[in-house]
Amino acid sequence: MSPYILPLRDLALTFVIGVVWAGNFIAGAAGMQHFSPFLFMILRFGIVLLLLFPFVRRPPAGQWPRLIMVCLLMGGLHFTLMFWALARSGDVSSVAVIQQTYIPMAVLLAMLLMKERVGWKTLTAVFVAFLGVMVVGFDPLVLTQMDVLFIALASALFQALGSIYQRGIRGVGVLNYQAWTAIITLPILLITSLLTEQNQLEIIKSAQAVHWASVLYSAVMASLVGHGLFFYLVQRHPVSSIMPYLQITPVLAVLFGVLVWGDQPGPRLLIGSMLVVLSIVFITLRARERSANLR
Repeated sequence: MSPYILPLRDLALTFVIGVVWAGNFIAGAAGMQHFSPFLFMILRFGIVLLLLFPFVRRPPAGQWPRLIMVCLLMGGLHFTLMFWALARSGDVSSVAVIQQTYIPMAVLLAMLLMKERVGWKTLTAVFVAFLGVMVVGFDPLVLTQMDVLFIALASALFQALGSIYQRGIRGVGVLNYQAWTAIITLPILLITSLLTEQNQLEIIKSAQAVHWASVLYSAVMASLVGHGLFFYLVQRHPVSSIMPYLQITPVLAVLFGVLVWGDQPGPRLLIGSMLVVLSIVFITLRARERSANLR
């Protein structure tokens, strides 16, 4: 079987997704300079729900338990922890790279929870990915903020779990799914914010244009455009044929972090980033190869 090749137009769309998602790390870091993590997520999901409320449809019978679990994993835990890591971090690059470990985590979790068979080459790539994280962790920039490392890894873990269980959701479109994510997570975020954060109204009133722009970018560009285009592509092509191209996201995020945010990554962060990205590319290419062999 010849390798699956994306049409040029759809290949260009994967680049658009990578740019949008990489920019979300910058937007999140900018938003965290003013908003607290839970408040930021409340505003983000509030905008998403406002825009997508007309698309809300009742999920098919039997989908409620999985839908609720995935919405909480992805919306309530993954995103909140990611923005919390950005709020506590002195840079964007390390968070963006560490976040990508959700792919090798998903491989291991699929083995443990879904009993999927994984070859030794893929397992080796998983080990290299985590080795890359360890190298990143010993970069002087990261050693001064080890809490960020563990928060970002926790965010990646919940994203991996959500990605695994998301595969089993049936009969729920991407806009409907995003709307339900907002509906399900907003009450929990509101309660958590009231219990753990302070001066929310004052923070909202004093927000500047750049802070609101970061919320709008995260809601509209990252959620609606990025995830919307991704949904469009996976409706037309195997997921394994798309994922290798989306590994441009951490590369662009590090580049944006240097050019826009002023990150100054050391050699360990760059070497570790390379190990993580290369291992993830190998994992997704292996998945693509197996998919092609099955057709």
